[in-house]
Amino acid sequence: MEPIPTLLAVLPFPDMTKEFIHIDYFSDVLCIWAYIAQIRIDELTSQYADQIKFNQHFIPVFGSTEKRITNQWKEKGGFQGYHDHVMGVCAKFDHIEVHPEIWLENIPKSSASCHHFLTSVYLLEKKNLITCERDKQCKGRTLFEETIWQMRLHFFRDCQNVADLDAQTKIAREMDLPVEQIIKQMHTGEAMAAMCSDLELRDEYKIAGSPTYVLNEGRQKLYGNVGYKIISANIREILDNPSNQASWC
Repeated sequence: MEPIPTLLAVLPFPDMTKEFIHIDYFSDVLCIWAYIAQIRIDELTSQYADQIKFNQHFIPVFGSTEKRITNQWKEKGGFQGYHDHVMGVCAKFDHIEVHPEIWLENIPKSSASCHHFLTSVYLLEKKNLITCERDKQCKGRTLFEETIWQMRLHFFRDCQNVADLDAQTKIAREMDLPVEQIIKQMHTGEAMAAMCSDLELRDEYKIAGSPTYVLNEGRQKLYGNVGYKIISANIREILDNPSNQASWC
């Protein structure tokens, strides 16, 4: 679970054409706990396919990886200590792959760069300029969500410096995404505006770190390494007791 040091994020625009339980999901691309949590999100999306919708938000826990790890892990071995911590965490979960040199080689300078690029991908999807028809391997995710996952894989599994624009565009080309359009929205400031517009929502919900699930218009908030059954129970509670119905409990 990773606390937030600073301010960038992304504001999704909810699909109001259907009645969904909207789950605002706040995470940092470089957060190991969010990487671990993807399997839970996929299962929730599968089990509640016509009932829930995840709205992805980015928070810059690793806005400056050097400052964060140097300061918070100074007495624990710095990057080597943090590497050991991540490897220890991952040893408890057999559904993920982690490179043996993670956080020791090709270290990204900032997750904000990744978020900026991904936000631009999101905007293209919002404009219906890209869909999962481009990529048959989305596995129930939107193309935007699949791009987030691919960026996490390239970092955690492949130990690539995903903060570098060349690495980001490489991922996009591998997914047959329109790189020129993605870059254009970054140049014009459109992607940055979408990132910054989420600050009020982050502050409103008082998000403590990555990952955080916010349900029921902020009434239910789950932070950190939360198990699937706990998240599912919160969703089921909303389904069984809609907010427009009276309940004694």
